[in-house]
Amino acid sequence: MLLDDLKKANLEAMKAKDTDKRAILSVVITKAQLALVEARSSGKPFEDAQVLEIIQKVIKELQDEKEGYMKVNNQARVDSISKQEEAIKAYLPKQLTEEEIREEIAKLDDKSLPNIMKHFKMNFAGKVNMSLVSQIARSL
Repeated sequence: MLLDDLKKANLEAMKAKDTDKRAILSVVITKAQLALVEARSSGKPFEDAQVLEIIQKVIKELQDEKEGYMKVNNQARVDSISKQEEAIKAYLPKQLTEEEIREEIAKLDDKSLPNIMKHFKMNFAGKVNMSLVSQIARSL
């Protein structure tokens, strides 16, 4: 399970004294464990797809945070956040390219925005940037 891989990597980062990697792994692990508890209490299964969604949300949060530090010229924090992004992106599967997204949308019968978003969320969870899908769908 992906959560177990993250825990092992966190332990290795701690031993290697890699504070950037350890910090981001700890955040993702904590959020994933909260989601796991929530899933168990509601009787739903907890899957790697949910961990991938958490990773994507954390990456988006990091990007937003990095933009803020870029505006105030805090290069040390920008570098640290970049290292964190790279460390956590390693756990995402290969993302669909813009071209692949366009090809997939072309295959759909109903090209309405809600249908496109639902299709990608159900079939490509963790393998696609949903905001990119939205941008492409709106441009068609």
